[in-house]
This record gives sequence, structure tokens and C-alpha cells, in this order.
Amino acid sequence: MTEQKKQGEFTLEDYYALPDEQRVELIDGVIYDMVAPYTTHQIAIPEIWRQLADFIKKQGGSCKPMVLPVDVQLDCDDRTMVQPDVLLVCDRDKIKKRCVYGAPDFIVEILSESTALKDSTVKLKKYFRAGVREYWIVNLLQEVVIVHDMTGGDCRTTVSGMDQPIPVRIFDGKCQIRFDEICEEVRPILQHG
Repeated sequence: MTEQKKQGEFTLEDYYALPDEQRVELIDGVIYDMVAPYTTHQIAIPEIWRQLADFIKKQGGSCKPMVLPVDVQLDCDDRTMVQPDVLLVCDRDKIKKRCVYGAPDFIVEILSESTALKDSTVKLKKYFRAGVREYWIVNLLQEVVIVHDMTGGDCRTTVSGMDQPIPVRIFDGKCQIRFDEICEEVRPILQHG
């Protein structure tokens, strides 16, 4: 990466010049370092993906669920590339060989100490402006899901406990994600560090 550039000036050229093993996101020309996902992420992410994939398969739907690491060129420009934990793309034309080109329909981010502020502010604004229809922030420690329904030109936010299935609004609530098994598995890990 060229050392004379400052945060806010980086582009996809700089992003792709980084070593493959260095995980970062590029948002509006700012590079954000990413640490490896926690073990609790590795439990929750595939389970959320599986429930989405099972629903889509049963319904004969065309949406494609994916998990990190997958690049999402959110704004279709050269200043932003994100890697959501779980995403759902219903317009298959957005899926390119190297990345998802454009806004996914549904995104889930699992909160961690290092990403909480970025996920709750910077990414929320970016996802809304880019046209993401629904964005979930999953807080495994507090066992809540913050659901941002961003359809219709505004952002309606609700907070749901993980004790009940949470409806996916882009599927009119017909798909519901259950967190009970996820909570049972991650609770002991979170309690004992």
C-alpha cells in the first residue's frame, strides 16, 4: 500500500494489493483491519446460513445465502469493499467471480468488541444508503438481535430476544431464524471466556 495515502484516500487497487492473509474492509476509502472471527462466530454463522439455505431450498427460491469471507463491492465504486458475516443475494446477476457487485438483500453481522462500533454506525449507514433491504446485528453476549428493516426508504429498527424465532422480513416473515441451539452452544463459551 502506498504510504503517502491517508485514510479516506484508499481504493480497490490498494485493497487488492494487500496480502491475501490480511483481512480488511474498505469503506469510503478508509481501511479497517479485521481480526479472525471468534469461535462463537464460527458456531453462529453457519447455523444462520443453514436455516436460510433450508428455507430457500424448500421454497424453490433463487436467493443465494453466503458467508464470510466474500467480498461485497457494495457501492459499485472503487472506494468500498466489505465482508459481511452472512449475506443473501436475490439478484443472481450481482454474483461475480471475484465478488458480489452491489447491495445484498439481507446482511447479518455478529457483534464482537472490535467491530461493534463499526457494525452499528458506519456499516448501518452504508448498508442503508446502498440499498440493503434488511440488516441484522446479532449480539450473542446479550442474546439479542437488532433488526433494521430498510425497505420503503426508511429504517425501522426493532430489538428481539433470541428466545423466540426471528422473522426474516424480506421473506414476509415466512422464514424465521431460531437462535435457541446457537445460544445453548455459545453460552458456556461466553461465560468462561
